Amino acid sequence: MHAWEVGIVLASHGELAAGVRQTGSMVFGDQENVAVVSLEPSMGPDDFRANLEKAVASLEDQEQVLFLVDLWGGTPFNQTSAFAKGHDTWAIVTGLNLPMLIEAYSARIDATKSAHDIAAHLVSEGRKGVRVLPEGLEPKAAAPKAAAAHAGAIAPGTVLGNGKIDIAAVRIDTRLLHGQVATAWTKQIAPNRIIVVSDGVAHDELRKTMIEQAAPPGVPANVVPISKMVEVAKDPRFGATKAFLLFETPQDLLKCIEGGVDIKKANIGSMAHSVGKVVVTNAIAMGEDDVKTIERLRELGVEFEARKVPSDASENVDAMLKKAKADLATQANQ
Repeated sequence: MHAWEVGIVLASHGELAAGVRQTGSMVFGDQENVAVVSLEPSMGPDDFRANLEKAVASLEDQEQVLFLVDLWGGTPFNQTSAFAKGHDTWAIVTGLNLPMLIEAYSARIDATKSAHDIAAHLVSEGRKGVRVLPEGLEPKAAAPKAAAAHAGAIAPGTVLGNGKIDIAAVRIDTRLLHGQVATAWTKQIAPNRIIVVSDGVAHDELRKTMIEQAAPPGVPANVVPISKMVEVAKDPRFGATKAFLLFETPQDLLKCIEGGVDIKKANIGSMAHSVGKVVVTNAIAMGEDDVKTIERLRELGVEFEARKVPSDASENVDAMLKKAKADLATQANQ
């Protein structure tokens, strides 16, 4: 293996990756065979993926590639993880920071080290770069926990909690589980389980695996078809579950409610643009069926808000629907 054979791709939301690279150059000197990919607010996952592929293609050799990504579960990670499938010599490390990058630069000077070797080294070294003063604020090392006994499956008919799943929040989001959901929304809602409800994703092993891997620490994510969610809502064994439900489309939400799941409030986070749809906000596009479906859901008593993150003010849903109808009518007459 020749020096610099391990190419490095820095990937992040916004300009973090570019900034870390620039700062790394000040500390370690300019480095070759390093590429940066940034997710800008106007970009979708496909745009980021296209730029990611260009970044890897720009490296001197694509055999050994190390991806340093900002956030586990965010769009940069999800797209990088999907792109890396099948490339057994590539490696991904999240939690991008300056000490991690400098250590990566230093480690790859050893021409015998592979991307996997460097990644394994960075996991511990990157954590060591997080320090605090006064030193008394350093957390005490946790005592090792005894291995929990395997309790086995819960018998049918067992009633846990009040016997009814607590649906803490519902969100419609084309991207499903990504950075905003895994961090801001999950911290705000504090669920003990994230459930993606989608027939399509439940039968797509790659997407299903990516979503399960993107779950934030301590909050498992499951992907279930709509019929299974209907069963879960009626199963008393889920009475101790506080769930955050994610739907890819309003149509899936409607099917779930028509199946008997009691949902009275939903957040619209993002609805991707596609042929036949019109853009109503910078994150939401609607087609004729979307408008009809949301109006039907409102007739069933579902209250909607439209926010990307908890700190945002909700968009006016009535205004969104009005704009969608007007723009769709104009589009039909063109």
